[in-house]
Amino acid sequence: MAIHVLGIRHHGPGSARHVKEYLEKIKPDIVLVEGPPEADNILEWVGHEHLNPPVAILAYQPDSPHKAVFYPFAEFSPEWQAILYARRNKIPVKFMDLPTVHKFELKNEPPSHSATVKEEPPVINSMSLPFTPEARAVKRNPLACLAAAAGFHDEEAWWEHMFEYRQDQQQVFEAIIEGIHALRTELDLPYDREEQLREAHMRKIIRQAEKEMYTEIAVVCGAWHAPALAHMPKAKDDNDLLKGLSKVKIATTWVPWTYNRLSFDSGYGAGINSPGWYEHNWRYPTDDGTRWMSRVARLFREQQKDISVAHVLEAVRLSTALTALRELPRPGLEELNEATLSVLCNGEDIMMQLINNELIVSDKIGAVPSDIPRPPLQTDIEKQQKRLRLPQTADYKDYVLDLRKETDLDRSILLHRMELLDIKWGQRYGVTGKGTFKEQWRLQWDPELSIDIIEKGSLGNTVEEAANRYVKQEALTATSLKAVCTLLESAIPAELGTAIDVLVRQINNLAAATGDVMQLMTVIPGLVQTSRYGNVRRTDAGMIEGIITGMITRICISLPSACVAVAEDAATELLELVYNMNDAILILQDTSLTEEWQDTLFRIAGTDSTSPVIGGYATRLLTDHRRISGDELVRAFSFAMSSSSPPATAAAWLEGFLKGSGTLLLVDNDLWAVVYNWMQQLSEDTFKQLLPLLRRTFSSFSKAERRKLGEKAKNGTTGANGINAISDTDFDSIRAQKGIPVVMQMLGIKQI
Repeated sequence: MAIHVLGIRHHGPGSARHVKEYLEKIKPDIVLVEGPPEADNILEWVGHEHLNPPVAILAYQPDSPHKAVFYPFAEFSPEWQAILYARRNKIPVKFMDLPTVHKFELKNEPPSHSATVKEEPPVINSMSLPFTPEARAVKRNPLACLAAAAGFHDEEAWWEHMFEYRQDQQQVFEAIIEGIHALRTELDLPYDREEQLREAHMRKIIRQAEKEMYTEIAVVCGAWHAPALAHMPKAKDDNDLLKGLSKVKIATTWVPWTYNRLSFDSGYGAGINSPGWYEHNWRYPTDDGTRWMSRVARLFREQQKDISVAHVLEAVRLSTALTALRELPRPGLEELNEATLSVLCNGEDIMMQLINNELIVSDKIGAVPSDIPRPPLQTDIEKQQKRLRLPQTADYKDYVLDLRKETDLDRSILLHRMELLDIKWGQRYGVTGKGTFKEQWRLQWDPELSIDIIEKGSLGNTVEEAANRYVKQEALTATSLKAVCTLLESAIPAELGTAIDVLVRQINNLAAATGDVMQLMTVIPGLVQTSRYGNVRRTDAGMIEGIITGMITRICISLPSACVAVAEDAATELLELVYNMNDAILILQDTSLTEEWQDTLFRIAGTDSTSPVIGGYATRLLTDHRRISGDELVRAFSFAMSSSSPPATAAAWLEGFLKGSGTLLLVDNDLWAVVYNWMQQLSEDTFKQLLPLLRRTFSSFSKAERRKLGEKAKNGTTGANGINAISDTDFDSIRAQKGIPVVMQMLGIKQI
């Protein structure tokens, strides 16, 4: 009976190659792999033609899906190759790590004194090393000491050159056990309870395999655990350690994974820096850099950058020379990158980011068979993704949807429903042009969306059912009218019929119960925009029009009194609401509602106690609606800007009247004259006090408007054409009569 402990690096191509060759050599009758034992029942899918790595095992609590963990695998992962070997040779394969049922509960346990992690940095004997690595680096990765002993400043580079690029696997696993055993013995490193439990459970599974009379037991584990499994203590010690552990229910399934999520930068603890490069190294272990440089050249040519064969050859030569200077066995990624930067990029590192994204990391995504057991909601989503031709991609992809087309409309409905469920697959962007028949979405699949899908699976077995139930639950518990209206805005494009009925009733109830006119005005613009979907979508948005009509009536009744005795900050907020309300009325194009709104503006503008800025804006809106013009407008303007009004009040009224545009002052000389005369009668001190307010008023105008108003102010009381206006008393009739004969002669009219 023999136990073969193979210490590896997770997701290392060289480790995977050594494991594969070693297993083919010893021909074990059982393979034990570091991983969650709950997933033993889904290992049968490994080797399936449609299970293509990168993939991950998702382990989660069905009653609390946010408690979940992923176990990723790439084609070059040693664990994947070990499982694949066992499946192809029809021998048993099992996971042996501490069950996830215990790990979840360990997170909730209070820390004990025995499990406290030591904060002191490890003591390193610098006399035996060419240089002393940083204590923090050793604490993070103890292999830094072995790397320092070999003359490497970077432990990652040392491991790659010693193990991942190594072609001969002879005694490599014995060397790993010996080296890691020395580190664990000599270094005073933190050793927490979970790590002890994990190794105790691994040894327990190995002993169980021995009891089952397996003679050649292959154990594939992380290199750090190898000595603990090769030199096992008494079984009683491990059993005592594992007693009394709490348990929870766990479910497992396979999900697609991406190289982006496999990288260390994604936050994955066992991640690697270069998944794309590792895949290349797995497929072409003897590549001297020529194949890699050819891929870089192809990528640059796709970006319209001129790269010749001579560039590639020179880059390969330079990487080989760097390898020789550094006394390395073969070119690594660092040498190839330096050669690429010097030869292909001419020293400019901007293109290196492209190489990193496309080749070194890559955006590859895996696939799982459609018949793998999974939650019903996830099955429905994948079915609709396939029907609507919306594939899951690791890199983002943009879609511009024309809602007049059946397929694009169905795509939009699916994306809106998933957005409602907070499954963030797509992000909406603004579309240029007029109309409501287009949407732009950017889609990017994240493997962690699987957790969100499982979590929302309790709401229903289909996207439509889950979205309907989610919206109804939110609507019935909401106490804010704005929150319910926001839900309605989202439910209309998602075509959630039953949920919309509930939302409409809830809005009616909340609107009838509230006396806050500002709250009603806040939700009206959104409801009006929502009603427009009836022109493009299949949903009957006319059901909202009754709500809008009733709410506008309530607003028109209450608004005039709400504009009286308002503080400056509240007046500014109310002014924006009136502005948005007027736009909503214009969009509706309902004659009766428009007249009702205009009558309300008359009452606001005609009340002396109305906030000046709101009264001025109400007058301006009546002018835009052509309800006030000519002499009536001049009288209203003159009254508000008269010397009897306090300067600050007049300035606030002017700010409201000119909100958004100063064109009226350019085309109406009478209004300009009123403002001009008002400004003339201000004292210097009063003018200085009002200057910030006036500056704020005119700063909202366009540059062209400000320029023309400045020219007009420079010329005094002028007409729209910039020529000084002339009063009747300055008219010279005798001089004008002298020009009449000349004009009549030019027109060919005979004088009598």
